[in-house]
Amino acid sequence: MATNGRLRDYLTKDEVRALLRAARSTRRYGARNHAMVLLAYRHGFRASELVELRACDVDFRAGTIYCRRRKGSKSTVHPMKKDELEAIGRVLRDREVDPRDYVFRSERGEKLTRYAFWRIVSEAGKRAALPMKAYAHQLRHGCGYYLANKGCDLRLIQDYLGHKQIQNTVRYTALNADRFRGLW
Repeated sequence: MATNGRLRDYLTKDEVRALLRAARSTRRYGARNHAMVLLAYRHGFRASELVELRACDVDFRAGTIYCRRRKGSKSTVHPMKKDELEAIGRVLRDREVDPRDYVFRSERGEKLTRYAFWRIVSEAGKRAALPMKAYAHQLRHGCGYYLANKGCDLRLIQDYLGHKQIQNTVRYTALNADRFRGLW
């Protein structure tokens, strides 16, 4: 599907579900890959932000995650849903965890690179048979469009994604025809 002559730059809720199933089905790192896709979508993480996530950024007691933003965006604390906490718990379960440790690591125990996450999303997209090539930033945009279609206030979406400029957030309302309901 194309938008204004370009490939669609977001994933729908159903496409994300299929991507999550495909990521989980990875033989060796299914739990890690599933958790990464889930958090990238639910919290609008950029790939570089996701791979920088540390154990101390997740507060299991409070059920929150610190979203350390990049590219001049504003960092925030988000509430987490039970399935997200469980997904991170599965990733951290079988290792000694120092609060400074990166949550997502390679098989050598090193921090994953953003390129590795891009590859995880791309390969999961192929396994999920998505109608277009999947790439990591589609999850961030999918988050924005999901929130806009849910009827969330533009300023709330701006804060949630860490945008400093509202112009970066306005794009998410463009496809929501419901915003015009009740005008006449």
